[in-house]
Amino acid sequence: MRIGVLALQGAVAEHMRSIEAAGGEAVAVKSTEQLDELGGLIIPGGESTTIGKLMRKYGFMDAVRSFSAQGKPIFGTCAGLIVLAERIEGQEEAHLGLMDMTVARNAFGRQRESFETDLPVKGIDEPIRAVFIRAPLIKEVSSKVEVLSTYNDEIVTARQGNLLACSYHPELTDDYQLHAYFLNMAVEAAVAKR
Repeated sequence: MRIGVLALQGAVAEHMRSIEAAGGEAVAVKSTEQLDELGGLIIPGGESTTIGKLMRKYGFMDAVRSFSAQGKPIFGTCAGLIVLAERIEGQEEAHLGLMDMTVARNAFGRQRESFETDLPVKGIDEPIRAVFIRAPLIKEVSSKVEVLSTYNDEIVTARQGNLLACSYHPELTDDYQLHAYFLNMAVEAAVAKR
């Protein structure tokens, strides 16, 4: 299964390494034409406003919405979660606006408040290693969204159909269980389309 990592900003190489460790084929996505060849797409962390601007500049907004409309899975990590959200606290305009949730940017504070933890995630047998760096939070979700994990009673991993989002950086560890979970989503989506 070929999984793309949006290569505009963020931990692209780390996500590619995790996808390959999970048994997938990773592709750095730099043009919208590449989306046609993919079974899934990861929007990595970075700075959400910058990622949004670059996506608009290079024509990715409509292309990624179309990708999602085909039922192909998208996984947003950290800033990628913000890019997926329908609502961003304190900001008038959403980016992709695909996932029915409200998010708060930098909810875990500044860089020095970064931390790592073992996090139980629904659908994954063992707790995963999660790295929180200036992490956003999912403040509220609609009934369409399934909460997969919480930290201190705050939502940090969620899924809505073909969309997966987490507040943290799973790619910065040697634990690739969440990437394997996403890879499985892509396999299931491909089988469903046949």
